[in-house]
Amino acid sequence: MKKTILALACAASLLSYVSVAGAAGTWTGTISDSGCGASHDAMTEHGKKGTDKKCTEMCLLKGAKYVFVNDGKVLMIKNQNLADLKKYAGDRVTISGDLSGDTITVAKIAAAK
Repeated sequence: MKKTILALACAASLLSYVSVAGAAGTWTGTISDSGCGASHDAMTEHGKKGTDKKCTEMCLLKGAKYVFVNDGKVLMIKNQNLADLKKYAGDRVTISGDLSGDTITVAKIAAAK
């Protein structure tokens, strides 16, 4: 009886760990900013629409955070200090990492193919 209870307790703790850890995966989308999210259409410079990269950079200077946009859904990026975020700001990328709710912890970023 004690072994059964111990096994159930171990299984329950393992299940709770898996749900907290999030889902590892790979996704393709765009590195954007929390100010604009999925669309940079409102950004104009000297009467012309600017690039997504330029808009993302400008919004970051104003205090916005990096986000990842995948199929129109905006995901917050947990590790904002990742060097490749600046490199790929505004670009279409493939990322690997852990997704938990609407927040992703990025492990790797590469230009989308």
